[in-house]
Amino acid sequence: MKEFRGLKLDRFQKEAIKSIENNHSVVVSAATGTGKTLIADYVIDKYIKQGKQIVYTAPIKALSNQKYSDFKKQYGEEKVGILTGDVTINSEAPLRIMTTEIYRNMLLAKDPAIKDVAYTIFDEIHYLGDIERGTVWEESLIFSDDHIRFLCLSATIPNAKQLANWISHIKNHEVDVVLEKKRAVPLENHFYDIEYGFKSIEELKKLKKSDKRGMRHVARHDKKRMIKNLQNLKNNAHLDLVSDLKKQNKLPSIYFCFSREQTMRKANSLTVKNDFLNNEESIKVKSIVREKLGNADKSVLDLETTKNLRLCLSKGVAFHHAGLLPILKEIVEILFSQGLVKCMFATETFAVGINMPAKTVCFDSLEKYDGINFRYLQSKEFFQLAGRAGRRGIDDKGYVISVLEKNMTDLDKVDYITSEDRDPLKSQFRLSYNTILNLIHRHTPKEQETILMSNFYAYQQTGRKSAKRIMSSFANKKKKLKKENYILEKQNKEELTDKGLFGMKIYTEELLVSEIFCSKEKYSPEEILVIIGSIVYEEKKNTKFEIKQRHISDNVMRKLNSRARNYFKNTPLFVLEHFLIKWYKGCDFSDLLELTTMPEGDIVRFIRQILDLLQQIWRASDDEDLKHKIDFIKDKIDRDVISVRF
Repeated sequence: MKEFRGLKLDRFQKEAIKSIENNHSVVVSAATGTGKTLIADYVIDKYIKQGKQIVYTAPIKALSNQKYSDFKKQYGEEKVGILTGDVTINSEAPLRIMTTEIYRNMLLAKDPAIKDVAYTIFDEIHYLGDIERGTVWEESLIFSDDHIRFLCLSATIPNAKQLANWISHIKNHEVDVVLEKKRAVPLENHFYDIEYGFKSIEELKKLKKSDKRGMRHVARHDKKRMIKNLQNLKNNAHLDLVSDLKKQNKLPSIYFCFSREQTMRKANSLTVKNDFLNNEESIKVKSIVREKLGNADKSVLDLETTKNLRLCLSKGVAFHHAGLLPILKEIVEILFSQGLVKCMFATETFAVGINMPAKTVCFDSLEKYDGINFRYLQSKEFFQLAGRAGRRGIDDKGYVISVLEKNMTDLDKVDYITSEDRDPLKSQFRLSYNTILNLIHRHTPKEQETILMSNFYAYQQTGRKSAKRIMSSFANKKKKLKKENYILEKQNKEELTDKGLFGMKIYTEELLVSEIFCSKEKYSPEEILVIIGSIVYEEKKNTKFEIKQRHISDNVMRKLNSRARNYFKNTPLFVLEHFLIKWYKGCDFSDLLELTTMPEGDIVRFIRQILDLLQQIWRASDDEDLKHKIDFIKDKIDRDVISVRF
């Protein structure tokens, strides 16, 4: 095949399609912008015409939603479905887009809805190496039926052959590797020192050595003044840099910051003395914003975030992060895709899967806080973000600019990170209690051992040591499950108790949820809401809640057994009580914002997470009274903020 949908196929696309035609799985590692998605389109087109089913998995819900919208236009609404935890539409469709978590959960439960899947597409397969979520990708591959073939897509996998060999090893079919290192638009790497501007790494090393010699003779109070001056330079470096980019005709740019606050602060400061739009563009921006916010709730229009964003957009500047309401992110993405945002300050979530390149990508820093420490980016992370530079068919080259302060930077480390992606994909496999319960319920002891030794970690760490570690973890966790009455041994055979069968269907804090809702205690709808909210809430140091009542929390704590009660010592129920009950009783979204410092987009996500766990409990439970209460709670809290029809 030389063409598909009127497009001439590149060498790597032809190779991948040949593998698909041979009924092989394929791992495609190809630079951003080279056309990996065309291969996915070929798989979908081929199998839909044959009347077979395809699953398209994505790492984030925003990407799932985008793909759902795109595929509906291509194949028609009746042939496309979406399942993300929040939304289930057309779940029997031949092409279903879902988060990888949903796919994995369906596999573990042996859901009949996916028994006829012929092909599964894993977008952003490098998430398999993610510390928090990588296990989900591994289990999705392990638990897929043997007849299913895979298309695994990523911008860069240095050990793609090892990954393919592992999949082939556990699935007993051919898995081909297709590589394309050449970008459609080549990248040019630059470094921008906050004092000296554009310099090469070698120049910065010489300047750093010279500065070290000079600093030996500087008085302490002068050093303090110099450090303060450097901090001011750092805070305002983006103003000079974007000004330079404008003069050099290197806009539009995506300016990555690893802080939501910084994206907004830098965007706002850039608009003080800059307007990047001509009159025609300005009129168009105002028209699109008015149209998208035309039916918005007044509480959304009155948000400081909305006002700030509208001001920035009116001057061709934007900010984009996970704390924004979905409708605001959508407006930014529409304007950016139409070339009406000249400088976008964004967190790294903007780079996941969304095909929105710019001429230039800037890094505010090459260090990020990972929840524990500040660390340098991995080369994979750098190239995932840098890959957004260069628009195919528009730019001759893309520019990547790293902002740094030479004296506070490990320049050798920076050189290593930015020169080439050398970091191999490493397994992050962790054995969950949920997986163990499913293994025991659905598989024989021999099958359990085979599955446990099928993970990528065991393959990468060949030998007795890795096997011993995995089987030891399994044995220890199984022992705990037996002790706490999830597993019962009858005539040398292990079976799940009622609590075990319940926990098998819970994917969020499965032991805690099972402990609470499999007890004989009865909880009111308000108590259930406060419990679930406290379980799914992800504490952040700058987020505070107004605390006015705690009687519901006190009632719950009296009812909980000691094991469950211990959990809420670290996450007190009463912290969230007033906030949740006000929403439950019907307060406006604007009033809800008065009760917390949590960003509005995070509030939406928080309530969606509550709904998702409530749905898990509803499916797991045989208690009709509990199910009725859950339905009642969902009706009370699932309002416009959830569907975001503003």
